[in-house]
Amino acid sequence: TPARAMDTVRHPEEFVDLLDERRRGSDLSFAFKTFSPWPYKGALSCSTADLNKAVLESHFLRHVAKEVAAETGSSVEEVKEDALGILEEMSQNLQLGFIRLMAYMLTKVFKRLFSGIFVNMEGLNMLQQATQESPVILMPNHRSYVDFLAISYILFSYDIPIPVIAAGIPLAGMKIVGEILRRSGAFFIRRAIGSDKLYWAVLSEYIKTIVRKGFAPVEFYVEGLRSRTLKSLVPKLGMMHMVLEPYFKGEVFDITLVPVSISYDRVLEESLLAHELLGVPKPKESTTGLLKASKVLQEAYGSMHVNFGRPLSVRRLCEGKINRCQYNLVPRDLPRKPSAEVQACVSWLAHLTVRVQEEGSVISPWSLMACLLLQAPAAVLSEEGLLWHQLKEKTLWLRKLALDLGDFEEAIALLKKCGAVHVGQQEVTASDWEVLSFLQTLLRPFIDSYQVLCLLPPLISFVMVHLKAEPSLSAILGLGTYEALSWDVQKNVLSALRRLETLTKLRT
Repeated sequence: TPARAMDTVRHPEEFVDLLDERRRGSDLSFAFKTFSPWPYKGALSCSTADLNKAVLESHFLRHVAKEVAAETGSSVEEVKEDALGILEEMSQNLQLGFIRLMAYMLTKVFKRLFSGIFVNMEGLNMLQQATQESPVILMPNHRSYVDFLAISYILFSYDIPIPVIAAGIPLAGMKIVGEILRRSGAFFIRRAIGSDKLYWAVLSEYIKTIVRKGFAPVEFYVEGLRSRTLKSLVPKLGMMHMVLEPYFKGEVFDITLVPVSISYDRVLEESLLAHELLGVPKPKESTTGLLKASKVLQEAYGSMHVNFGRPLSVRRLCEGKINRCQYNLVPRDLPRKPSAEVQACVSWLAHLTVRVQEEGSVISPWSLMACLLLQAPAAVLSEEGLLWHQLKEKTLWLRKLALDLGDFEEAIALLKKCGAVHVGQQEVTASDWEVLSFLQTLLRPFIDSYQVLCLLPPLISFVMVHLKAEPSLSAILGLGTYEALSWDVQKNVLSALRRLETLTKLRT
């Protein structure tokens, strides 16, 4: 199509199409290729069984088991049995044979779904080097179920250690599929942990042991859930605390964070996400549901871009921001609530990672065109239509605008440079309404979302936040636009208002 012939917002020469070679070679030969990644140089030989044994026999877990036994009236042995059950439910069982099976299956699927999977080789080379020097934490954005499959597939292709991946427990319950994922490196976490002290302890010690031993790179989504809007969500900090604690306690010299930006022309779950945004409950993950969803193989989803960001040294980033000596005041094996200083540092690192993910995202020509088409009046599109050369010119104009605009100060300077605004001593005034009108329409749904939540009566706000009722309440009141009804957008607004201290979350 003409859109395919146009550039993406990022320069295409930075990326290599992984599927190009796969289309010219044997899928079976690829799956059984030699796989010999260079391991982390500080890692000791450790099997999955050794890893689990180290977790169960750790001083930390023994201490928590005694506390839980005293609090619940159970025996220590009973608590240890519970801990073993949690670990067996949770732990991965990474096996090369299943990685090869997944490589074969995914090659077939990816060639059918995508016109190309583009990967930046510079980022992969830096990642390969980083995996040899320190424990690595892979932190991709989360837009589709395909995300974690694609990353493991890419790393297998380029002889980089396969990561262990944090996944939701419902995936473990899928017949056959759950076990394949477990043996491909997935470890499974319950979604509603609450105040289960023992579960938190097992999960925390499991992740920290993987990092300390350099067993494998750890992969998790700092946003926690898939973004239904395909825009960034407020990061969750629980897992972030766990992977960073070995560095804070001086158990490893450094930890490397690698933000990964995954961009799709079109996600497989687009219709499902649209329903979820309007409050339709997400269907339960099941093997039957997966088989029914096989109809997606009959459609084309364009390109996927996977951009591995520059590795971030936690040691360098935290220099001057945190005093690690505080961890010497108590034995490292004992549970310790993070100080306000540590919490602020972890939050800063999480938000920095999300920011780097955003900077590494690729905007496709189709996304730019869709943005323009959404702003055209419905009557124009349905009755008159839009001439191709006009759409092309507008898309190229928007491409340039997207490349030029950065953060707020940069944007103001660039808007001034192109004559769109006049910057005076005390105020910024409009000069050219073409750019400003476009940006105003683009931002309107987000402004409406703030207005909707600010105008809702306290009772309705309580229902939405605490009882998680469907966001159609704002539609009932006739407030805001269609986009403002998105539950993901509303959660981001609530989080922003809490950070500004204009809203308080009450625990009941």
